[in-house]
Amino acid sequence: MQNTLSTHEDDTHTTTFEPRGPLSSALLRLLQDAPPETGSDADDALRAFVAEADTVAAASDDLLRDEDVQLTLFVLYGIHYGDVVERDDEWEWNPALVAARLAIEKHFEATLRAVVPVPEHAALEPRAQAVADLLFQLTGEEGGPSLSRYIASKATRDQLTELIVQRSIYTLKEADPHSWGIPRLSGRPKAALVEIQADEYGGGRPERVHASIFAATMRALGLDDTYGRYVDNVPAITLASLNQMSMFGLNRRLRGAVVGHLAAFEMTSSIPNGLYARGFRRNGFGDDVTDYFDEHVEADAVHEQIAGRDLAGALAEDHPELLPDILFGAASCLAVDGWAAEHLYQSWTAGRSSLRTPLPDAG
Repeated sequence: MQNTLSTHEDDTHTTTFEPRGPLSSALLRLLQDAPPETGSDADDALRAFVAEADTVAAASDDLLRDEDVQLTLFVLYGIHYGDVVERDDEWEWNPALVAARLAIEKHFEATLRAVVPVPEHAALEPRAQAVADLLFQLTGEEGGPSLSRYIASKATRDQLTELIVQRSIYTLKEADPHSWGIPRLSGRPKAALVEIQADEYGGGRPERVHASIFAATMRALGLDDTYGRYVDNVPAITLASLNQMSMFGLNRRLRGAVVGHLAAFEMTSSIPNGLYARGFRRNGFGDDVTDYFDEHVEADAVHEQIAGRDLAGALAEDHPELLPDILFGAASCLAVDGWAAEHLYQSWTAGRSSLRTPLPDAG
């Protein structure tokens, strides 16, 4: 029998995560109970999990697409976010689970640094405008086939539903990973990050919190907006996209990376969201579905300017030693999100679903 772990939610729903291998199975099994006492048999199992986490991550042939490792990392981060997995709160800072997370992160970060192409910056003067210009150049470069243009002109209703399911893994937590960076910054960069995040959280209006607007889009499509409902349906590369944000945000030494990631994220959002809205309207959907995308066309056009100069540029100007990580974070955002988008595009153009498993109500 497979081990599952419920998410926090009301009594009318029970969401469980299915393990994807021995590592995630061991973690989900551990979290079903309270943290063990030191020296107990259960504590032995916890120590074994830490060693296995390092071994499995080190042996992975493709860590970014490793279903078992990425789900394990997703659950470990979910303990810190809250309302992702149901567990005893004492697990959050359990030394063994923190050690397991750090062991996986070591290999995850090393993989990203090995496979993500970072732009040359040796001759770049660490001034706000110069850094912003380089980021705009980096995010403006054409990559492979455009998922957003495909959605605007060709995507079917089923594919649009899949898009929302895939994006729900991050977007129902929108802004939270980057907000870990707020207490890690100071001065101009901190003020810029707070300005962006305040807008992401609705500017004091709960109904305009971006995650809440996205949840309304899900409900309008007949989807369940409970966080984690569709974790089992999405592939590892989708989980990896959120996991890299969480890793950047939760580690102070990577504060440059979380800033660079957010800058690239905002700089590549406005135009694609306009195309997404066009695709939904082309398929007959109304404002109740497109509100989220329409909101980001305008908001992110402003955010990209703040993120480029006042956040990333100012941080590089104040702390030139962080420039390499700022560019790494931006490049990592473009690369991993690009691979996730490529998975959707290749799946759909080949006539197959982008999901690991069909939706509960599909066929």
